[in-house]
Amino acid sequence: MSSTIHLQSMGLVCSLGQSADDIRRAFLGGEPSGLTVSEAYSPGRALHLGMVHSPLPLIEHAAPHLRMRNNAMAAAALAQIRPAVDAAIARFGPGRVAIVVGTSTSGLPEGEAARKQWAHTKTWPEGFSYAQQELGNLADFLAAELGVTGPAHVISTACSSGAKALASGARLLQAGLADAVVAGGSDVLGAFTVAGFSALESVSAERCNPLSANRHGINLGEGAALFLMSRDEGPVRLAGWGESSDAHHISAPEPEGRGAIASMRQALQRAGLGPEHIDYLNLHGTATPQNDAMESKAVTAVLGADVPVSSTKPMTGHTLAAAGAIEAALAWLTLVDNPHGLLPPHWWDGVPDPALPSLNIVQPGQRLGRAPRHVMSNSFAFGGSNATLLLGAT
Repeated sequence: MSSTIHLQSMGLVCSLGQSADDIRRAFLGGEPSGLTVSEAYSPGRALHLGMVHSPLPLIEHAAPHLRMRNNAMAAAALAQIRPAVDAAIARFGPGRVAIVVGTSTSGLPEGEAARKQWAHTKTWPEGFSYAQQELGNLADFLAAELGVTGPAHVISTACSSGAKALASGARLLQAGLADAVVAGGSDVLGAFTVAGFSALESVSAERCNPLSANRHGINLGEGAALFLMSRDEGPVRLAGWGESSDAHHISAPEPEGRGAIASMRQALQRAGLGPEHIDYLNLHGTATPQNDAMESKAVTAVLGADVPVSSTKPMTGHTLAAAGAIEAALAWLTLVDNPHGLLPPHWWDGVPDPALPSLNIVQPGQRLGRAPRHVMSNSFAFGGSNATLLLGAT
């Protein structure tokens, strides 16, 4: 049995678009895009948000407790890989196909709407169910949608969830507990989420500004990314992954980046690669003062100062539990059909923070001059949950 894990196909929806081609053009393009200035989730306060405006699939055929925006977002990503997933189910059988996905919001927006109606009418919306807010709901929806009976679960470790879902899926394959895995993440915007991060004074009123001396915090976003994983050869390998836990603080990262360093080194070790093999690093890059300071130290310690780096969150917003999966999808697009190695640009004001180690920040239009071979992506979460993915071209 092969121990090599391949990402057979990828589906992605985010503020940059709802198809791989559109998203590739947008995030590798020469102008920043993706964010919308809106008061939709913060009345009286306009924020830059990574909103998905395109219509999502109708899921009225699903059981009532599965009908919600988070699941419709995942359905949009699933539709892009559905032929490959159906082929895997036909080949291996429904009991040998697993689902591992990350989410943090689940049916929170539906719960917000229900609470508002109850406050005014003392009645619940028709079809509302508390089960919509269960974190496992997303895995239940995908299993029902596909008719699979293999292991199906949700990982909810905040912003590392989507990345950890791919690592968990890889372990299922390596353990022989599944022959194919649908893995990734989905999260949607809601007033509660925006208010929570605002209460932490972590939300920027402007487009987020990672690594800048003028950074003021994150922009929130929504979206979904799903992969079909298996041991069969595909266009991209999950060459390595690393996971660690700081246990330093409920919301602040360990300031010296020890957990981030550990997860990055694990990913390299698992892949059998050295720092010199990494062609590009997608930073967690939230633009909060503490995250960027910690991550800069970790990147310098593990990869040095020469590897090209950028944060794609100024284009997508921070999609929370889906972020690791969405940024793995952007790493996929960087590896596939990119013969000249055009790299995702780092959109910021160009004012470096002198307190941070100097990094090789990707400029718009920057190219490797060859097809990239290995791309790394970092995801760091509340509670010190760290995950690093290392993707390789085949």
